[in-house]
Amino acid sequence: MSENVVHLHKPTDPPTDPAAPTVLTVVPDAPPAPPVPLWVRSGRAVKSAVTHETTKTTARAVARHGLYTFNGGRIVARRTWDGKTGARYERMIRTAEAAGNLEAAEEWEERLQRFRAARHHRRMDLLHSPVEAAKGLAVGTGVSIGVLVALGVVMAINNHDVTDVITPLRATIDFIALLIRIVQVVWGPALTIGPFLALLALWTVGSKQQAAPQWALPANVRSGEGEPITPSIVVKALRDLGVPALRNAIKEMGDAGASMLSPIVIAGCGVEVDVTLPSGVSTVEVQQRRRKLAENLARHEHEVFITIPTAARTVRLWVADSGALDEPIGPSPLVTDETLTANYKTGKAPWGQDLRGDAAQISLFQRHLLITGLSNQGKTAALRSLALWLALDRSVQFWTADLKGVGDWRFMDGIADVLIQGPTDDHVIQATEMAEAAVDEMNRRLQARQSDPNAVFPPLIVIVDEAQVAFMCPAKDEENRPYGGSKATSRYFMAVRKIHNQGRAVDVLMWQGTQDPTNDNLPKLVREGAHTRASLALGTEQQARMALGDKAVDGGAAPNLLRPGLDKGTLVVASDGITIPAGQASITVRTHYIDDDAAEVLAERAKALRNGITTLHVVDNDREVRDPLADIVSVVGTDTRVLTQDVLKRLAVLAPDPYGKWTFIDLKRVLDGTGAEPYKSDGRMVIGRDRLARALADRDETGSASASE
Repeated sequence: MSENVVHLHKPTDPPTDPAAPTVLTVVPDAPPAPPVPLWVRSGRAVKSAVTHETTKTTARAVARHGLYTFNGGRIVARRTWDGKTGARYERMIRTAEAAGNLEAAEEWEERLQRFRAARHHRRMDLLHSPVEAAKGLAVGTGVSIGVLVALGVVMAINNHDVTDVITPLRATIDFIALLIRIVQVVWGPALTIGPFLALLALWTVGSKQQAAPQWALPANVRSGEGEPITPSIVVKALRDLGVPALRNAIKEMGDAGASMLSPIVIAGCGVEVDVTLPSGVSTVEVQQRRRKLAENLARHEHEVFITIPTAARTVRLWVADSGALDEPIGPSPLVTDETLTANYKTGKAPWGQDLRGDAAQISLFQRHLLITGLSNQGKTAALRSLALWLALDRSVQFWTADLKGVGDWRFMDGIADVLIQGPTDDHVIQATEMAEAAVDEMNRRLQARQSDPNAVFPPLIVIVDEAQVAFMCPAKDEENRPYGGSKATSRYFMAVRKIHNQGRAVDVLMWQGTQDPTNDNLPKLVREGAHTRASLALGTEQQARMALGDKAVDGGAAPNLLRPGLDKGTLVVASDGITIPAGQASITVRTHYIDDDAAEVLAERAKALRNGITTLHVVDNDREVRDPLADIVSVVGTDTRVLTQDVLKRLAVLAPDPYGKWTFIDLKRVLDGTGAEPYKSDGRMVIGRDRLARALADRDETGSASASE
């Protein structure tokens, strides 16, 4: 059976004749590449030699040592000129005038007048000194000869030899001749070696002052990493800050620019110095250039803190030793000292260390507390360390709601009278009812105080961790009143406001921890009702103002400049309960970290002080506690991905009571931040099984780490 072959491509080669003879074509070899001209090769060699690192290093070394000698001569000449003239006094007068200190300028002008008067007196004395010197030389020579002759007479009488009369005089003449011969021998080599010794002395002066351009200095000096802070470095950093008035004033001051600085003192793991700014320079202009100032000081931005002391037109710089803030501060005294006790009224909780390395202790007496910051920066750890200390005072009562529900506050079982743990709307409802019960208790105490002004009540600390969950809760009660929100109809918001308004008087206090503050999840009236406001790392200056208030931020507080992840546990605190340096509105505290095991040990110590408290575990109106993430994993099952609507239906079948009224917003709220958020597939929102499995595994692995938050 024959098949027709269809050629889809036209043949490009011409048809060949079988009878035609075969022709072999010889292709000659390609001509060799032309040789590279000598001048090109020489240029390449010269360029390679000039740009080689060894050449650069050698050139820098030659330039550096040459400039050390040259600039050393300039330094010596300037010092000599200052010593012989009134240039130093004139420079100090200009410095005082540039700084706006007229009293200092007048004082230096008086010193200049005294110097000029003394110099004039010395010059007048020089007019008479040649005659006086000649007279003195003649008298001295005559007396010396007389003494030598008298000594010779004594020797002649003693030796009975008249020639001994001139023996002392002859010996003196011989000694003088010997000195002349020594000078004649040494003079020639001295003239040869002398200039080299002078150059060596000038080089020594220049090298000590690092008198060479930055590019010529050694690599370790050019980087400046970890360089000690000296007055000259601070003045140079301020000069190069980019403030024209400051730069011009420092240039006018010259070498006297260090007069702006107070003594540089060691302060903890760094140094501290006050800078009195020249007239026309605002403290705000320096504060706004923190990063540039830190880089000018060869430090990272987080290693330089700028605050405003009480003195006018002054900024206080605290500069950390390079890398010192990355080192841990050590364990809490609560862990190391088993004899440590607490007193709500008179005691102070050991919270951590300030930047100077001193212990940071805070009073909790009648102070509402708010701690905020980005997620996983140490908020819960900072909050619960205060609770662990206060739990050692057996008179203090605790009502606790943990709206994260991963076990961070499980140690309060047996300490707190009420313990709520969970992130769902039902947990928020119970936390709201707990806050409202605290309002009722507050009102009862206020009524009792009216009838008995001397009535004393045990302190009641109401703790709500992850309070943003409560403020953002969309649930409503039977009367259609929302539990969350920031309006007067919000039950949780109003309960907190009432406690803030009157709770302090009868020792009913509100402690809240919240994430990433905004006007939605942390209303203005609530955050301003806290007496102690603390913030970990935040994203923006606006959030810093929400967390700490305008006064603290305007005074230098900058939690938005802390490094997320690297400055865990570092708080900026605004409170009258902690010692803050005079003139400052806040203080930075590096808090102690107490892990879960240590927290359990401390909790056992606290329980031993109490009379067997039975904690009420409030859970969904006595309904079963459910784990929403685990339930979502279970209803997805083995399917690769499931539509969100189907997940909601399966959850309603699994547990109608908690999940029957769930919407897509509820589902999204549970999955936000887990890595298993709903996503679009073929244009429809789905939930992936693998993402859920990873989220559940990550939560289990980081559960203990989250407890340290």
